Amino acid sequence: MFKNKKLLITGGTGSFGKTFLNKILKKDCKEIVIFSRDEKKQHDLRSNNAQKNLRFVIGDIRDKESIYGALKNIDYVFHAAALKQVPSCEFYPMEAVKTNIIGTENLINMCSLNKIRKLVCLSTDKAVEPINAMGLSKAMMEKVIISHARKKASDKMDICITRYGNVLGSRGSVLHTFINQIKNIEPLTITDPNMTRFLMTLDEAIDLVLMALKVGKNGEIFVQKSPAANTLSVANAVRILFGKPDHPIKYIGARHSEKIHESLLSQTEMQNIKKFKNYFIIPGDKRDLNYENFYTKGKKIKILKQYSSDLTNSLSPNQIIKLINDNHDLKQLFKN
Repeated sequence: MFKNKKLLITGGTGSFGKTFLNKILKKDCKEIVIFSRDEKKQHDLRSNNAQKNLRFVIGDIRDKESIYGALKNIDYVFHAAALKQVPSCEFYPMEAVKTNIIGTENLINMCSLNKIRKLVCLSTDKAVEPINAMGLSKAMMEKVIISHARKKASDKMDICITRYGNVLGSRGSVLHTFINQIKNIEPLTITDPNMTRFLMTLDEAIDLVLMALKVGKNGEIFVQKSPAANTLSVANAVRILFGKPDHPIKYIGARHSEKIHESLLSQTEMQNIKKFKNYFIIPGDKRDLNYENFYTKGKKIKILKQYSSDLTNSLSPNQIIKLINDNHDLKQLFKN
């Protein structure tokens, strides 16, 4: 799949980009381009990777020209660049618009001009029935991608989306928060003990991206079948792993624009999904803007529940511990 191919990762110095890079460096890629705007992170990543087929480009998806030049002769693009912190986006919503929506539009257009073969874009469960600026911007990002996917007749590039829940070990995940608090001898801050989140590892996130690259058709959205856990169970797992089962917990209440439960698939999306062993696929929307069909044609709707974090398999603290211990990178977080 990667032999003699050239790849580019936007946001390549983030949690996903670094883990993905470590995995594909073992493949026979002709070139891997890390595209990001963080000079310090690029320096650190370059210092740890001396491979000749690795190239670093400083740029921003908000800037069309920097993207266009970086995409020359690239085969596959993986779009991980985003503003993804809910509080930051809530207070600076236009910055989320500029990166998550307009930046994605820029990337798609520049990929099309450079005749990229396939583009895989990373999204989030917060794009499903969004209530905050980050989720709204990611929902619009998905709409922008699907809109471009409809133009397949005039463009040879395929575009797919992968949609995730909480990726354990990624920047900003609740696991990092709890680990830092327990190391600093601070109470573990829990918003609501009943709050649930989908959980997956970075390796699982990468596997989903690779599946989308391998079998994804234009406009499809890939969703991992994931277990979930409430925040108290995650906190208890962290306390046990550090040998501090009685470490104090402080309940702080739900934060600004935060859901009690998240959904990976809405009720509407559940109407048309394709089910596989480890994931779902939402087919590409190939409808055109034929207004007459809105009045003359319809489809009977099934009453289905959304795929939400309170309606899936819920992990106990011991099951979360096993998930962590089975993953080398997650285990390393608990050392020192």
